[in-house]
Amino acid sequence: MVGVAGMRGRQTVRGMFQSLAVIMVAAGVMYLFIPHDEKASPVQAKDYRVELLTAQRAAPYPVLAPEGLGEEWKATVVSYRREDHDAWRLGFLDPDTQYVAVNQSTEDPAKYVPEVTLQAKNSGKTQTVGGQVWQRWEGPKYDALVRSEGGATTVVTGTASFDRLAQLAGALQPQKAQKA
Repeated sequence: MVGVAGMRGRQTVRGMFQSLAVIMVAAGVMYLFIPHDEKASPVQAKDYRVELLTAQRAAPYPVLAPEGLGEEWKATVVSYRREDHDAWRLGFLDPDTQYVAVNQSTEDPAKYVPEVTLQAKNSGKTQTVGGQVWQRWEGPKYDALVRSEGGATTVVTGTASFDRLAQLAGALQPQKAQKA
C-alpha cells in the first residue's frame, strides 16, 4: 500500500513540473508576440487648453502659460482650483525628461512656496529672466524661481536645472481672458 501512495506522489510532482513547463512556454510565447517598445515614452502629453481657458476666466490675476517651448516639452499635469487660493498648476516633462512646472496662487507666499517646492528655501540669490527678477530657491528635491506680482505668487519649480527653469519662466506669457 505504501508503494502505491509513493507512486501517486511522484506522479503528482511530475504533473506539477509538466504544468509549470507548459505555463513557462506560454509566457515566453506571449512575451515574444506582444509588442513592447522600451524606447517609447510612457508619458502621454495633455492638452491643457480647456483648463487654461477656465483659469483665465476665473483667476483674479493674469494666468501665466508658456508660448513657443516646442513639442519636446510635454504637458503632464494641469489644474486650476479656485477653492485653493486660485491655484494654477501646469507641469511639463522637459526635453531631458525632467519635471518643470509653473504654479500660481494668491496664497501667502511664505506658506505657498515651500509647499509647491517640497520645502525649498530662499537662497538669497536672484536671477533675471526676460527682464524680470526672480528669487532662486533651492531644495532637496525641487529648485525654483519665484516672484510675486499682481496679487499672485508665481513659482517655476521642478527637478530640472536652473537653466531649464529659466527657459520655462522666460516663455511664460500672461493669459488673462476677458470675463463674459
